[in-house]
Amino acid sequence: MEKIMNTKKLLMGLTLGLSLITTSILADDAKARAIMEKVDARDDGKTLEQDMSMVLIDKNGKTRTRDLHTYSKDFGVDEYQIMFFKSPADVKNTAFLTYDYDNAKKDDDQWLYLPALKKVKRIPSSDKSGSFMGSDFSYFDMTDRNLQDFDYTLLKEIKVRGNDAWMIEAVPRTKKVIKESGYTKSIAIIRKDNYVAVRAINFMRNGKKKYMDISKLHKESGVWLADEMSMTTKKGKRTLHKTVLKFNNKKLNKNISDNVFTTRRLEKGL
Repeated sequence: MEKIMNTKKLLMGLTLGLSLITTSILADDAKARAIMEKVDARDDGKTLEQDMSMVLIDKNGKTRTRDLHTYSKDFGVDEYQIMFFKSPADVKNTAFLTYDYDNAKKDDDQWLYLPALKKVKRIPSSDKSGSFMGSDFSYFDMTDRNLQDFDYTLLKEIKVRGNDAWMIEAVPRTKKVIKESGYTKSIAIIRKDNYVAVRAINFMRNGKKKYMDISKLHKESGVWLADEMSMTTKKGKRTLHKTVLKFNNKKLNKNISDNVFTTRRLEKGL
């Protein structure tokens, strides 16, 4: 988005082939990759601090709301993000830290602090396809996709909410990426005017699909920021669960100390 949850980053490329190198060269679409490179390179600000509301909606329409405060900052080509849960009581003081590395050969680092255990837990790659705090977002969704891990194909040009857009398919190049992400492929809708991935369908290994939608966004100081987005898990046409994220009180490009983005700060809290 904006790649959001950083709010910034949440959303870019989300089959299998046996001769992965040869297949990748043949399958990759140069125009689609050029578009995704511009999505990746889009200015999303140097820092962002904001409040976030996470609304969890079950299949019967019952809702639970969680309030968080988040910080993100660029560290050269890498980006760090930390999130603190403020309420309700059952998740208060839980905190989550991500180091999103630009180097595709280096696995992103993620840690979760659980106050009940008074322990910082590192999230292994094998667990990144799992649900983040009971939401429809996975740990894998909390970081950028590495462009080198996917083949891209431009499917067609469409309109979304009156804006011209591209529909681009992303297919993982290796079984390792499929296992880590939990996705066999993704189809993203990229707006032409701002290179924001405003919608996506993520095809899961278990046959379910996750639908991402950025329903509200605005431009601030040349940077596009998401105000509201959702992720909906479906099996066929049946909705199983939905998560809505709302972002408020944004502070863009304000000074944030490097010391905020440490595992020690996870334990200390806000």
